[in-house]
Amino acid sequence: MTNFDTVKRNLEGRGYSVRVFSSGKEAADYLDAALEGKAIGFGGSATLDALGLYDRLVRRNRVIWHWKQDAASARREAMGTDVYLTSVNALAETGELVNIDGAGNRAAATLFGHEKVYFVIGRNKLVPTYDQAVWRARNVAAPQRARQLGKKTPCAVKCDRCYDCKSPERICRGLVTLWGPMLGMEAEVLLVDAELGL
Repeated sequence: MTNFDTVKRNLEGRGYSVRVFSSGKEAADYLDAALEGKAIGFGGSATLDALGLYDRLVRRNRVIWHWKQDAASARREAMGTDVYLTSVNALAETGELVNIDGAGNRAAATLFGHEKVYFVIGRNKLVPTYDQAVWRARNVAAPQRARQLGKKTPCAVKCDRCYDCKSPERICRGLVTLWGPMLGMEAEVLLVDAELGL
């Protein structure tokens, strides 16, 4: 099992609640038990998709996800939910969470408006330092996502790095670093010992 002790300690030192799971199924079971009768917003996340969380949670909750519903209206509606579920593009062992966003809904939802935000993070997102977390978000996660979406950007073609392009199809429009949970909003990090998402 991956040793999450250091990052767990650093995240808790920054004010996050942290739980560690040995599998994606364990994390999904935990969320299914913890969330009932809630309005839940989902961020665009291959991690959440891989865990099958939408299908599980929609049985007992109102779940809003722009991957499953009309994208424009779902993005707006998800901003007003009780709970928001998402992942990150990278997590530094020192405790910084890094996300790149195109439409801004996922980044904005982690900053304000919900009772609680859950970050579900697989071991593949973990890197030693903040600088490496920013590098991973820009040069690993974003090119893979651009390719997945069929974008006509240099990073999608080669899927090797960020070219800091000026393409109208660029999906990297903003970068958000969380040094800790935002004031007035609970945040829980679920560390999963599995390769999840991009």
